[in-house]
Amino acid sequence: MLVGALADAGADQHAIHAAIASLQIGAAVSFEKVKRAGISATKFHVNWEEQKAHRHLSGIAKIIDRGELSDRAKNNAHAIFRKLGEAEAAAHNVPIEKVHFHEVGAVDSISDIVGACVAFDNLNVTDVYCSAVNVGSGTVETEHGTLPVPAPATARLLTGAPIYAQGPAMELTTPTGAAVAAALAKNFGPLPPMRVARTGHGAGTKDFPGQPNVLRVILGETTPADEALTVSVIEANIDDLNPQVLAWCAERLFESGALDVTIEPIIMKKGRPGTLLRVVAKPEDREMLCQQVFAETSTLGVRVYSVERRVRARSFTEVETPYGKVKIKVSSEGDFAPEYEDCRKLAIASGAPLKQIIAEATYAYLNRTR
Repeated sequence: MLVGALADAGADQHAIHAAIASLQIGAAVSFEKVKRAGISATKFHVNWEEQKAHRHLSGIAKIIDRGELSDRAKNNAHAIFRKLGEAEAAAHNVPIEKVHFHEVGAVDSISDIVGACVAFDNLNVTDVYCSAVNVGSGTVETEHGTLPVPAPATARLLTGAPIYAQGPAMELTTPTGAAVAAALAKNFGPLPPMRVARTGHGAGTKDFPGQPNVLRVILGETTPADEALTVSVIEANIDDLNPQVLAWCAERLFESGALDVTIEPIIMKKGRPGTLLRVVAKPEDREMLCQQVFAETSTLGVRVYSVERRVRARSFTEVETPYGKVKIKVSSEGDFAPEYEDCRKLAIASGAPLKQIIAEATYAYLNRTR
């Protein structure tokens, strides 16, 4: 589906065909325009003679190396199969060298992975971002019997990535697809700021009623627009804790990587005054910070939800003041502010008022940019 989507978005089909032919694995590939639930898409077909031999990672690496591919396409293909091998090895508790690639080592999967890498290279894609992944539900039949969806290797490959299950009760993300996302995606979540150039749709084999079985790619160039990030918010209502402990907790949360911590007065049940502790965290830090809130406060429960955060692009520069150097944070729109911690340290060291340090840093920056 990914190869079809990239071809639909303009990747050279002849280049993909030639690259896969150079692997000498007996694959015949073709592209076809189809519709899935009324959506026009490109279907990538791979045909081959049945092969019973299983492949190891070292054998697949040799196949990739002998292909007529660019260095970037080869490196990406190696990285994807390495991710796949690590996940399969962990799932079956065997060394990666002993992993038999079964389905994923078949001709179609080698063609899928190499075809995707060639298409990315052909389109000169430098950064890949992936949405939350629809893994499907139900069960799937494999060489190891009937397994729940997502399959063990798929679940391991998508560790840390946002996933969900929607649509028909079947496998919607295979280990191969999960490996491509895990190896190449720079981030998972909302679209990054970009100027859209082209879109493409790749078709799956089945045609589901009421839900197009397609994968969409959006190609574009980065823009200076505000960055969109998904963050986690952790909240707790507290009415029985020493304020000194709350202040200590906020400090500890910041030290542990919280993006922001606020403490707000609220009125709780039965008219009791209380405090709302709110923590903004990176998704990967969510559970660790939740446990820290439990450890440092008296709360018995927290609320956790995901929100989008808009972050203006920024850069840093440094200015010299009579009291020492101060970093200046500069936004993409030209707004700026002296770094508080730098000014605070200089105020403590010099004995000068903090407001004077800030004024000197502001003057130095403005004087330099005139």
